[in-house]
Amino acid sequence: MTTIENPIDSATAAASGASATERFHTDKSPFAAVKDTPKERVSQLAGEVLSAVHDTIRRHRVSYDEYNALKAWLIEVGADGEWPLFLDVWVEHVVEDVATDHRAGSKGTIEGPYYVPGSPECGARGTIPMRDGEPGTPLVWQGTITSTDGSPLEGKVELWHADSEGFYSQFAPNIPEWNLRGTFSTGADGSFEINTIRPAPYQIPTDGSCGKLIAAAGWHAWRPAHLHVKVSAPGHELLTAQLYFPGDPHNDDDIADAVKPELMLDPQTGADGSESVVYNFVLDPVKA
Repeated sequence: MTTIENPIDSATAAASGASATERFHTDKSPFAAVKDTPKERVSQLAGEVLSAVHDTIRRHRVSYDEYNALKAWLIEVGADGEWPLFLDVWVEHVVEDVATDHRAGSKGTIEGPYYVPGSPECGARGTIPMRDGEPGTPLVWQGTITSTDGSPLEGKVELWHADSEGFYSQFAPNIPEWNLRGTFSTGADGSFEINTIRPAPYQIPTDGSCGKLIAAAGWHAWRPAHLHVKVSAPGHELLTAQLYFPGDPHNDDDIADAVKPELMLDPQTGADGSESVVYNFVLDPVKA
């Protein structure tokens, strides 16, 4: 029997950041995908980013003290391993909007820094891996995967989410490796049913360099409760999304700016206090 331990006292931004950075290097090959990018495009993008920085400095008459503080902070972000966190929280949502604005199917949103590929296979109807006595409200999710023409798809739903304390397995200590991470493969009818628990809202790590920015700017660090998914089927575009729960106080001011109305769930509460939701996915065919 797995013992549930509380990781609150030992989960740190540095450890989470280091895990996110290591995972990014392991799972992604970013330079291979852009190795043939023309020098003109690299020059254009880099030049415009630098021009925007220069314009900010001129308009707001940035001092040397402020410049040196920025320089020290940028160095600290790297030392903390928090670049994946910083970019995924404050930049990725715009990249996602641009990358998927052609789609007719389901809306997506950011992946975030806590995805891990290769989660255990759970079939079309099953329970996500969790600890014995996993705290949290039981949640049953039923849905289908279809193409934009309405035909059912034999595909996969990769699901991962935080636990009832707001922590992710593999990014906080004392949690089993694949806790609340699973892959559900649909049959020919495209349907699936997942048993899990309702995750908690959480603050992104604030004891590192990203936390210093949040404190200095007077921002909050909260993300609303959400389920992460990657939905795929042969011949169709991969959908990455997060699904949210109505009534969360941070649906309207998510620090990652990732909430969209189309991604809101409609949970129904049973007599025993458990919840059930129906949410379906429509995937866009890959264009030749």
